[in-house]
Amino acid sequence: MLLVLLGGAVGAPARFLLDRTVQSRHDSVFPWGTLSVNIIGSLILGALAGAATAHDSALWTLVGTGFCGALTTFSTFGYETVRLFEDRARLFAVGNVVVTVVAGLAAAALGFAVVHAVTA
Repeated sequence: MLLVLLGGAVGAPARFLLDRTVQSRHDSVFPWGTLSVNIIGSLILGALAGAATAHDSALWTLVGTGFCGALTTFSTFGYETVRLFEDRARLFAVGNVVVTVVAGLAAAALGFAVVHAVTA
């Protein structure tokens, strides 16, 4: 529990700061900040899995569950997608879903492949 708390204590402010920094650089209704944190979190979690640290429960709990769990945000992704639909920005809403899912999976796979190759 303490490891999740410690990881989350770093991941949550990192998400807030990164989201705000990225979004402030875009003059668009598209949620670039949320997309960024979700892709980065997927990359980190994929890299963690690629390093075969799933067997190291302390590191997985600290970084995977705590940090990545607080860094990434499915609820905000869902809310922002619904908000885009309500604001009649349907193309952005569909794009948000497609890009988040495809890029998140690609980032996780890339992180896994790179770290697994380097540590194997």
